[in-house]
Amino acid sequence: MSRPVRVLSLYEGFFAGGARILHSDLIAGLHAGGDQVHNVLAIASRTRREATLQPMVDDARYQRLARAGIDVATLGRTAGDAPPDRFSYTESELEIASRAVRRADVILSLKEQPIGLLLALRDRGLMPGIPVAACLHRSDPMHSGPALGWLAEASETGLVTATISCADSTSEAYARAGVAAHDRYVVANGIDTDRFAPHSDVDEADTRANLGIPMNAPVIAFVARFDAMKDPGLFLRAVAVFRAQRPDAHFLLCGAGMTWDNPALRELAEDASLGPSSALHPLGIRDDMPALYGIADIVALTSAFGEASPLCLLEGAACGATPVTTNVGDAARAVEGIGLVTPHDPHEIAAAWLRVLEHRGSWRDAALAARPRLGRDRMIAEYRCALGQLIQSEEAAA
Repeated sequence: MSRPVRVLSLYEGFFAGGARILHSDLIAGLHAGGDQVHNVLAIASRTRREATLQPMVDDARYQRLARAGIDVATLGRTAGDAPPDRFSYTESELEIASRAVRRADVILSLKEQPIGLLLALRDRGLMPGIPVAACLHRSDPMHSGPALGWLAEASETGLVTATISCADSTSEAYARAGVAAHDRYVVANGIDTDRFAPHSDVDEADTRANLGIPMNAPVIAFVARFDAMKDPGLFLRAVAVFRAQRPDAHFLLCGAGMTWDNPALRELAEDASLGPSSALHPLGIRDDMPALYGIADIVALTSAFGEASPLCLLEGAACGATPVTTNVGDAARAVEGIGLVTPHDPHEIAAAWLRVLEHRGSWRDAALAARPRLGRDRMIAEYRCALGQLIQSEEAAA
């Protein structure tokens, strides 16, 4: 193919979350290479999740793509907790989607939820015979609701020709769940290490001052949306245990729904015998995460299920924070040598935080030494290779 490859990414919508951060960064990097031209079709133009209404145009991922020169179209829906049913699309929505897919050489579906739209197009005879790859970012597909069935059907019938998983645990879990795409790729997550990097003492002092955190106080960052998958209640129970031993510690809670305006968060805090205090900083959605990681001693993850290769662990480590995580997905592999893995127990988690603080210097050195393997260049190159193979396979079959 002499011209650039035209790639269409399908998003359920734009809202705060690791998969959208990663995919948006990925396609911006691929687009910048010059051999591919990327476009995006979002089913929703606004999303109501985690007690937060998130308009697409205000989303940092959308703005990242716009700055990269990537066109983003939308069907204009409002997304919620459940993906749109494949039979719910109107004729006008399908016409918009049909025009977008006809201009593409290959389609990337961000997770399985947009597959319902492709099935709806095929049901109406509007789906061209081009490669479709589902980009998967969970280790528990059984929590995907009806979208798992759509993906299984689409892969069995050849509509979805490949899966690209961010972790071995993800690829294996979807295969066990009946997703039998012809090609299966695993491309581990990578991050922008130019953006996520250690901060100067002056920058750290400014960030701490803005948050009202003393310079020598330990800081633990919990970067997650308010969702049962992330188990914020377990994190707060660990905070209660830890504060009894380190009352000088401060805790950052960053993500959709992580504000005191969310009554469910207040209830979990009360259940853990915690209330609003100067030590707890529920900051909600933030676009200055490198600065926040830059003051953190620890980036904590207490997820109960669903994680594959959590970005927050990589981002925090690249800034010098030590990852401490429960054993979900490929998290243990991601933090090997630079962090700790704990059971789902608040006392064990608090004890791990204490161990990190006791040897903070050596843990920080290990995290910073791992920066070369955390970068996104390898991820972008592997995706470029996978897309090239999909195009070549389609051309050979034709």
